Amino acid sequence: MVAPPDSDPIRELLTRAKTIAVVGLSDSPMRPSHGVSAYMQSNGYKIIPVNPTIAESLGEKSYRSLLDVPGRIDLVNIFRRPAFVEEIVDQAIALKIPAVWMQEGVINEQAARKARSSGMLVVMDMCILKEHRARFR
Repeated sequence: MVAPPDSDPIRELLTRAKTIAVVGLSDSPMRPSHGVSAYMQSNGYKIIPVNPTIAESLGEKSYRSLLDVPGRIDLVNIFRRPAFVEEIVDQAIALKIPAVWMQEGVINEQAARKARSSGMLVVMDMCILKEHRARFR
């Protein structure tokens, strides 16, 4: 399927998504995952931390895995090394989450193919903060 030339799938995703599960979100303000997620939270998104090593981040309870998160997730934002992405994508597929976003430097073509073949929108090797700012600021 080819999108019309004036369509912007990232803008559409960021407009539609309300709840973002952030896999690998740190509780340290010095980490990129924390700053990016704080920005998204300040722009009206509900952030759900997914990190088994912390209890909470940004005032939200952290969950061990996507499978432990109660309620609806619109987008999974991944701040993990590429070797861990396929397992995260498998969980997102099982939960029928409509989109996954792999942050800058997170590239896993096999996981991206698997996600796309299950009908998910995939954004890879891009910063959600930069893409949001470019479209909504």
